[in-house]
Amino acid sequence: MPNSVYRVLIALWAGSLWSLAAWVAPTLFYAQSDRHLAGMLAARLFGIETYVGLAVAVAALFSPERGKFKWGYAAAGLLALNEWALEPVMTLAHARGAAAGLSFGAWHGVSALIYLGACAALAVPILKAEFCWRSA
Repeated sequence: MPNSVYRVLIALWAGSLWSLAAWVAPTLFYAQSDRHLAGMLAARLFGIETYVGLAVAVAALFSPERGKFKWGYAAAGLLALNEWALEPVMTLAHARGAAAGLSFGAWHGVSALIYLGACAALAVPILKAEFCWRSA
């Protein structure tokens, strides 16, 4: 994969990841009076974001710059953990009031921290400018 295409994928992924947390999900809860529906829509968007991250991570495997993508792989792993390990527990906690001794709110907090960890992981290579330009 050409390095310029790879850099664009990283920028698009990071932007979508950050914007979902910063304004898309909060806007859903602001604009939708049915909090359950807003939560279901937000959960679906976070799930889609996981697949976007996994697609970028797979694409990175084919890049000559794949060794620089360790933070991206970490972000994709955190998103996968959220989607396939925490999301079912959160659903159970929402239905029953608690799961594994924690309330839905507590699990939601854990999930938010993991998502923020993925956001921070993507910030590292961008701040280091590993994908923005090559030094001469």
